[in-house]
Amino acid sequence: QLQLVESGGGLVQPGGSLRLSCAASGFTFDYYAITWFRQAPGKEREGISCISSVGGITVYADSVKGRFTISRDNTKNTTYLQMNNLKPEDTAVYSCAGAQYNIRWYCRLDYNAMEYWGKGTLVTVSS
Repeated sequence: QLQLVESGGGLVQPGGSLRLSCAASGFTFDYYAITWFRQAPGKEREGISCISSVGGITVYADSVKGRFTISRDNTKNTTYLQMNNLKPEDTAVYSCAGAQYNIRWYCRLDYNAMEYWGKGTLVTVSS
């Protein structure tokens, strides 16, 4: 069964850190680029970071650049999103998604390109 499962969300104070994980199963993980999205209440879904299947190519949205770091461990079929200096406006449901591209050193923040989705994990930044 094809699955992406996120974990690591929770409540954190402004300025704090969290690390999200996205565990994959049921497909050849190392052929897929992974993208993290988030959706805050009443707002559109936003692609915030992605990582290529190989080569470590990463892309970040301006809203998280310099604060978030994406990484992957293909031996564990897992992608991580390290989130530092969190702000109240980072409060959202965070989801990971997978996509396969012809070029493996490539990823994009486009939800229309995604093939598999996780259900998400809630991150709340509040004092």
